[in-house]
Amino acid sequence: MQYVVGGHRLEIDCDKETLKSLLPSFTPFEAEESGADVLFRLTVDNGLKRIPESRCHLIREVDTGNGMTRVDRLTDGGYQFLVSDIFGHQCGLLITSPQFDDCRVALRGGLGTQRFALNNALMLTYAFSAARHDTLLIHASVVRYQGRAYAFTAKSGTGKSTQVANWMRYIEGCDIVNDDNPIIRIVDGKAILYGSPWSGKTPCYRNIQVELGAVVLIERDDHNHVEPQRPIQAFSTLLTACSSMKWDETLYQMVCETCTKFVESIKVATLHCLPDRESAQVCKDALI
Repeated sequence: MQYVVGGHRLEIDCDKETLKSLLPSFTPFEAEESGADVLFRLTVDNGLKRIPESRCHLIREVDTGNGMTRVDRLTDGGYQFLVSDIFGHQCGLLITSPQFDDCRVALRGGLGTQRFALNNALMLTYAFSAARHDTLLIHASVVRYQGRAYAFTAKSGTGKSTQVANWMRYIEGCDIVNDDNPIIRIVDGKAILYGSPWSGKTPCYRNIQVELGAVVLIERDDHNHVEPQRPIQAFSTLLTACSSMKWDETLYQMVCETCTKFVESIKVATLHCLPDRESAQVCKDALI
């Protein structure tokens, strides 16, 4: 089946009915089969075997917040990801080409763990293949207002979703675009934000695109005020928010170059705030 996510076409080689049960959040992104180029192809192959240590070396083990992922670099330049859930059970094996354009994944366990593994494999593959095309998968909660998207980023638990909820509650004409993993792209020199099939605990899977108005870093404070970020700080905010692999020099450089383009195209600010009604109004007045 083919899907269009963030303006990029991707293909998953798996039985259609199985995919529908494994990826319900992808339904709004389904696309007709096309001869157009695809960003990547992912084949579900439950017979896939782990690459032996003689043909790879450990890069690191990453705590994703809902499990651990082991990252191995293969001797051919590709990658191997061993995905484990929060209980430490291995539920997915992803093996990629060096360009992340041709990948295979094996899924383990019941329906719930297979969904978890496949979604993680797709997020990894998408983030690292799309990075070569001025596209970033970022950690943010996004609200749309007057035809523009405002993306709030912060450490988990700081108040991204709370700020978006306050905008929707107290500022007329707002709606939520995504609550955890939107996609941002530079298209014809403009910053565009897309909804995605990945939205954390909030089931918000919207196949929409909207011009990106600003990225806002949230920091707790005892009073509400907005501080514009200087270019170096703005670059750091965007780089911290997006998925990247610092150990892959070529890929990391592409991510940095894309972050630089965003810094040149949009507002980036820090919202020092309380989790109250006033913070939403203060933020809106400063950005719009």
